[in-house]
Amino acid sequence: QVQLAESGGGLVQAGGSLRLSCRASGFISSINGMGWHRQAPGKQRELVATITVGSSTNYADSVKGRFTISRDNANNTVYLQMNSLKPEDTAVYYCSAEILGAGAVRFIGYWGQGTQVTVSS
Repeated sequence: QVQLAESGGGLVQAGGSLRLSCRASGFISSINGMGWHRQAPGKQRELVATITVGSSTNYADSVKGRFTISRDNANNTVYLQMNSLKPEDTAVYYCSAEILGAGAVRFIGYWGQGTQVTVSS
């Protein structure tokens, strides 16, 4: 059973920083792309950042220059460093990963359960 577990969310004042972590666990052969998405109340889930297995990154325009995505392939973990946080960054943040499970023949997309980030003004 493959699972993604996020941690690091919380309440922070505007201008502050948070670091989110997401670790994949279970019987895993390989992990391809990993990423972070977020969903604010009443809004659709949106892409925040992605990172390939070779560490090429992509960011939403709204977070460029403030957020940094990184990964630790040895520990099946992806991180999101969030600086200069704004109230509009308030959302539930979800990690995602394309994972080849042990004995599987194709990659499957998995999602974490989400972690709340609240930025107060």
